[in-house]
Amino acid sequence: MTEQQTPLITFYKGWDVYQQHIIKAIAPLSAEQLAFRAAPSLRSIGEIATHIIGARARWFHRLMGEGGEDIASLAIWDRENMPTRTASELVEALQTSWQLVESCLARWQLDDLEYTFTGSYGDEPYSLTRQWVLWHLIEHDLHLGGEISLTLGMYGLEATDL
Repeated sequence: MTEQQTPLITFYKGWDVYQQHIIKAIAPLSAEQLAFRAAPSLRSIGEIATHIIGARARWFHRLMGEGGEDIASLAIWDRENMPTRTASELVEALQTSWQLVESCLARWQLDDLEYTFTGSYGDEPYSLTRQWVLWHLIEHDLHLGGEISLTLGMYGLEATDL
């Protein structure tokens, strides 16, 4: 008797809904609104969105080796001296990065969560399971979505259910 495998996307249901909430919050914003900050020392709404995009691309592409050049190019979106992005550019990049997440979750099985990535970052060695990376990205999306929601609310703009 063969054991039936269940793709990880089954267990991560809800992350896709949150992704759509982020997109819904970003899509209608003007350039001026994307520049809103909760405080002068904090990232703007646009910078927060580019950080979500860049982090996904780095973790999935650089660490886990997933995705092609379209994902690799997103990994630097949140770095210094990068161009300011429009709402439509942010939405497109959020969708592109999410498509990679979703395709990996549809392909990976429960046993794949145990896979461990090892290496070093500078002088610091690391050993991270795929499970840890996925959870880290979920909490990252949740935290930053909350920042977007808070900032929108501070300026009297409606935030979706972030």
